[in-house]
Amino acid sequence: MNRPLVDRPLRIGLVSCAHVHARGLAYAIASLAPRAVLAGIYDEEPDRAGSLVQELRAQFDPGIALHDLPPLLERSDAIVIASTNADRRRYTEAAAAAGVHVLCEKPLATTLADARAMIEACRSAGVQLGTAFPVRSSAAVLSLKDAIDSGRMGRILAARCTNPGRYPGGWFGDPAKAGGGAVMDHTVHVADLLRWLLRDEIERVEAEVGSYSADLAVDDTGILLLDLAGGAFASIDCSWSRPKTFPTWGGLTLHVVGEQATIDVDVFRQAITHYDDSTSDTRLVTWGDDLNRLMVAGFVDAILAGRPVPISGEDGLRALEVAIAAYRSSDERRPVAIADL
Repeated sequence: MNRPLVDRPLRIGLVSCAHVHARGLAYAIASLAPRAVLAGIYDEEPDRAGSLVQELRAQFDPGIALHDLPPLLERSDAIVIASTNADRRRYTEAAAAAGVHVLCEKPLATTLADARAMIEACRSAGVQLGTAFPVRSSAAVLSLKDAIDSGRMGRILAARCTNPGRYPGGWFGDPAKAGGGAVMDHTVHVADLLRWLLRDEIERVEAEVGSYSADLAVDDTGILLLDLAGGAFASIDCSWSRPKTFPTWGGLTLHVVGEQATIDVDVFRQAITHYDDSTSDTRLVTWGDDLNRLMVAGFVDAILAGRPVPISGEDGLRALEVAIAAYRSSDERRPVAIADL
């Protein structure tokens, strides 16, 4: 475990702006001063990051700049990786070799071999690897966890979960860079929540996966049925089913059935629908917590205190296993046990 850092902020570099969450993650890091500072940004395509750097300079620190990867690692205690899915292993291994902690966007990798190599690289280097699952920070999800942990719901029997969204475009439609489509992109959030909320492991996955909403080289639709070790079962709708005109990117809901109670959670309900006749635009204006900021803050606090990060690389691996099992199940038209991966 890392030693606590004393009397100075945690210096965090942002590696890549390829992911749609990169901007939100950069703002989350910069907003945590004085606990943390944004040490700089590296992007494979510097032009892509230029406007973001200008925004951050104006709002937070005029010294924020673009760097090549080796200099950024030298000036950082930790990095947040917001690259394509396929690039995360090489960035994690580079950070580990430099003695730098890592918070990695989800999914952790595109293959189980890459995810395991990332975990081993960080373990061998004595640095921590975290996975970006911001939904754990939702106040509604935390209330649900309290209801489960306290026993008020009784034994959990089943859960119906959805994580629909819009097709993000760009490299998300490239099998080599993304490793899959909607199932790879959205399954992992809910799989992680189920494991964490129920303190249980997913044992078996049965899935139907395909591309039906758009002409893509990756899947845009997935329905998963999960069996958990403790006897509960769950379903996940992880599709890119929202139209381009939908006022937000998507959502995440949980309908959890216990012996004593049933609870519904809509994670992104904290929003106002804004109809603007002057622009013929409809959008959701959020007023709730910034889940990225809460997630990054939890990672920062753990590193500063020298304790384990709240969402580990192992958590990322377990969630990725569910997505990989879903693809195999759909291809082979049979349930797939996680133990057989």
